Amino acid sequence: MSISVEVDRAMRDLLQHEDTDHDGLITIDDQGPKDFPLGNYSDQGDTDFAVRGVYQLSNLLQELFLAQNRGLKIVAIERSQLEENPVHRLDRLITTSWWDNLTRRIDADGIERAAPDPKMKDSPRIYIPPGAAEQFHYYSEVARERPAMRLDVQWLPQGKMTAEFIKGINHKPGILALDMEATQLKAQSITKQLQGFPFVVPGGCFNELYNWDSCFCALGMLDTHLHVVKGIVRNFIFEIKHYGKVLNANRSYYLGRAQPPLLTWLALKVFERTKHEADALEILQSAILAARKEYHEWWTSTPRLDNESALSRYHPIGQGSPPECRPIVFAHVFAPYAEKYGMTLKEVYDAYNAGTITEPDLNTFFDHDRAVRESGHDTSNRVEGVCADLATVDLNCLLFQIENDIALVIEKHCGDRLVIPDGFTIMGEKVDTVESSHPWRERQSKRKASIDRHLWNEEKGMYFDYNTVTKQQSTAESATCLWPLWCGVANDEQAARLVKNGVPRLECVGGLSSTSAKTRGTVSATNPQKQWDYPYGWAPHQILAWDGLKRYGYHDEAGRLLYRWLHMMTRTFKDWNGTVCEKYDVTQLERSHQVDAEYGNQGRDFKYAPQEGFGWTNASYIYGTSLLREDAREALSQGLSYEDFSGTGGKAHL
Repeated sequence: MSISVEVDRAMRDLLQHEDTDHDGLITIDDQGPKDFPLGNYSDQGDTDFAVRGVYQLSNLLQELFLAQNRGLKIVAIERSQLEENPVHRLDRLITTSWWDNLTRRIDADGIERAAPDPKMKDSPRIYIPPGAAEQFHYYSEVARERPAMRLDVQWLPQGKMTAEFIKGINHKPGILALDMEATQLKAQSITKQLQGFPFVVPGGCFNELYNWDSCFCALGMLDTHLHVVKGIVRNFIFEIKHYGKVLNANRSYYLGRAQPPLLTWLALKVFERTKHEADALEILQSAILAARKEYHEWWTSTPRLDNESALSRYHPIGQGSPPECRPIVFAHVFAPYAEKYGMTLKEVYDAYNAGTITEPDLNTFFDHDRAVRESGHDTSNRVEGVCADLATVDLNCLLFQIENDIALVIEKHCGDRLVIPDGFTIMGEKVDTVESSHPWRERQSKRKASIDRHLWNEEKGMYFDYNTVTKQQSTAESATCLWPLWCGVANDEQAARLVKNGVPRLECVGGLSSTSAKTRGTVSATNPQKQWDYPYGWAPHQILAWDGLKRYGYHDEAGRLLYRWLHMMTRTFKDWNGTVCEKYDVTQLERSHQVDAEYGNQGRDFKYAPQEGFGWTNASYIYGTSLLREDAREALSQGLSYEDFSGTGGKAHL
């Protein structure tokens, strides 16, 4: 059934009728009658078309808002739109709308959308790396052609990036140039002759190319947005060649910081989808060459490599507090110094960053804080105050995977003979050096031995981070303890014990918590709630756990965790006006999106209709539902909990 509806009048009255808390959303918090006579707003006269229940009413609000955005005065509303299977609806929104809304390019057409930084208030600025003269000319021409944009085009200096330089430009932050390709246009202006490769942003306040966020987003884009995923790989290669690593994100204040490295994993997934294409092997080999360079010059170089344990640590370069964070984030850190110097928190924060007061303990704290942010787990009690000293399970599993991937590509796609061209050599290496897979298999074998020696706890049957300074294992229990299953470094006995001992410590009604409650400890003024701690769960931890458990044959456990996460997401989507957010409180289902930690929760700041969701959470839904059996998908759409579904004999996994 379909009726034509007066958009503005229907939306105004719907909100007045049902949005009783006046937040621009229709949710389970609203106390309206949950019954709206849509037929009264039809130009076809009074029609029996009542819309009932939070889910249908919020769908109606979304459809009216989207119609209003398109400038429509009258819109046809299908009953099937309002009653749409929620699993199908969320899948459809992500794949046909949200991915497009999160896609960016940095070029003449895209820079006005990509350059603004919600975390900073400044005029648009772009930094060009040495060796990219064509880009400097290109963006200078963009600035000349569009003076109203006030685009500031700046060179980055030659030579190695230093902490002093990065801090010195924090007062004039900017976006960092990414890769470009020639167009087919032969226009006079260079601004028509080049275009940027596409990439995806996480959403919310994060409007730049992030490292590990993008890799997980890509997992949900492979079937529908493969061109964007290829662009991500191209841009990562460019970053390694010009900035020395895949950056935390392409902003100037991230120049000294990487993030969990997943380039080889992503490049192989792209190759599997594109191997019939002419440039597929070239992209794969370039990605492997870039990852090899990053591996040697960043991840296994001083101070990241601990020679004694032969394991690596997160250890970026920088000075002062991270400029992308609001001072209030560090209130508990600066409070004692404010008292010491008789200053306000803001005054002592500014004085420290200006260098007018010197506090070695603060320097140490921020050395570790930068490492926490490089780890991607910013922040968590697992890593706060110690991260730069920790050989973490997660990083060393990723490096084990990289060693395996590079060896695999050299063996299968290079005839066991990788030639190192100009631009990809490491320090002291000659152009056209030839490398076989053998040294990579050796590195992989040595890393496994080091992981077994330092990260595996035989008594507890779990993996733990290793403090390279105190020479002791951490006691923090984290979802990253399951990453050895994902990369395959665990033997069968270790895997069995890990599943038995690790999963129960972290499993909650909505999936895996990032850490255990014991690791978080009691929340207080001196131990504020951190977003990567219990009770919060994040998409990357879920995805790697699903894949790791499946790899070792633990399909029931994988299916159970998978269904719990997707059920929580679907329920939140239905009850809270289409909300899909950055992280969730996995210990409860009614208000799992309401996160009170650090900067809150990205993905919640909208009215009427969601436009983006949140990058890797979107991907977890697309990827996760692809792993479900059809009966599990149907149970999910009906709102059945895992206990109700499994109680009928249902199995979630394929």
